[in-house]
Amino acid sequence: MLIFLRHRLAFLATPKTGTTAVEMALRPRAEIIFSKNRKHVTAVRFSRKIAPFLQDTFGVRPDAVAIMRDPTDQIASWYRYRGADRLTGTDLSTRGITFDAYVREVISDAPPPRAQIGSQFNFLTDGRETVMAEHVFAYENQTGFRQFMSDRLKTDVKLKPKNVSPDADTGLSAETMTLLRDARAAEFALYDRVRAAGGHLITPGG
Repeated sequence: MLIFLRHRLAFLATPKTGTTAVEMALRPRAEIIFSKNRKHVTAVRFSRKIAPFLQDTFGVRPDAVAIMRDPTDQIASWYRYRGADRLTGTDLSTRGITFDAYVREVISDAPPPRAQIGSQFNFLTDGRETVMAEHVFAYENQTGFRQFMSDRLKTDVKLKPKNVSPDADTGLSAETMTLLRDARAAEFALYDRVRAAGGHLITPGG
């Protein structure tokens, strides 16, 4: 997470949505940086814990901006990321398992460590219906996101790909896709809402 106090903006790092590229490009302009195991502060935690602290301490309550990816593609990104050589032989590795089987692990009642990836819905909302970030961009709307950040930060924002995961077959059977859509119906619905808003959903936030 990057906090730009002067520009009243906070970038929330939704996992597997290209956040490392954003962080590397914009961290020199941020007054406060949450990194490593504190990088992925959720929208609800930001709204209820961090934003009030910033208001009390600095007199600033930044707008929260985040990116959301197609739920299937985001899980596929986790699958590819955990298929890297450095994880081979660990309980986080996805080597030796198909993406179809991995998705079934992710949505199972007791996912193994490699399939414990959380959800974008829980990251961006209060766990029910309220989106806790003021601005949510669709991952595909990179142009709109960059323009928004450029306008708010008063600088030309250019992103270079970082943390690119290895290629892998991420095909899904129709049956597994149906199971995934049923299990994560709220997340797919939120993503559809972002897309229906032209790839930039504006909300009252938290």
